[in-house]
Amino acid sequence: MSTPLPTIPVSALSPSRASDFLQCPLLFRFRAIDRLPEKPSAAALRGTLVHAVLERLFELPAESRTPRTAATLLEPQWELLRAERPESMELFADDAALAAWLEEAQVLVGRYFAMERPELLEPRDRELRLDVTMESGLRLRGYVDRLDVAPGGQIRVVDYKTGRSPSRRFEDKARFQIFFYAVMIWREYGEVPARLQLMYLGDGGVRWYEPTEDELRAAEAEILGIWNDIAATARSGVWAPRTSKLCGWCEHQALCPEFGGTPPPLPSPLP
Repeated sequence: MSTPLPTIPVSALSPSRASDFLQCPLLFRFRAIDRLPEKPSAAALRGTLVHAVLERLFELPAESRTPRTAATLLEPQWELLRAERPESMELFADDAALAAWLEEAQVLVGRYFAMERPELLEPRDRELRLDVTMESGLRLRGYVDRLDVAPGGQIRVVDYKTGRSPSRRFEDKARFQIFFYAVMIWREYGEVPARLQLMYLGDGGVRWYEPTEDELRAAEAEILGIWNDIAATARSGVWAPRTSKLCGWCEHQALCPEFGGTPPPLPSPLP
């Protein structure tokens, strides 16, 4: 019989929130518990747009999945995104800045066609939402960009990245994320994915892994260990900041003790 999981103030763990905790426990608290608002960034918004275009691309007949067709999807997807997030327009100083941003998105979409031939692919799922409860009782949650299944049943997990491919020294975060997805798929479908593929549209780089069941068991144990560390931190009530080069991109410096700030009181009752 498995040991019951301790109660903590979040109901499930996602790859993003797990990465937040590894980066900085206080950042995890700000995002997962306090749920502090964060301003959208042009880079993140561009990633959302590019993902939407590639998702829509596979709704078209195979023979229509061309660079020219993909280019025609960009503007309507941007209009939908802008309608959902009207505050996005605040990111652009003028029409010229918006046009340059859209051109950057178009370059990323165009580069995809140098990496794959979408007319030969029929993904089983796109933007697949997974919500899996492990044997330990831990709930894992996340979205998989694309799930391909070969005629023989082999599963490929594909994750689009709109940045440039990292050096081998700095690929741990992306590797952790896609192995997190692999663990969920393994537990949900009972099949070890044959390939995990990271596609970096920023420069056309590809990273791929062929995981073994032992590797997925190790990844599962790592995820559970992170959850237990989050639980221990929650019990202590001390969400300590952890400084790194990434602090320069954090929106919450004004509330961080490392930068002279004071975090707000913890929500009561906790969510």
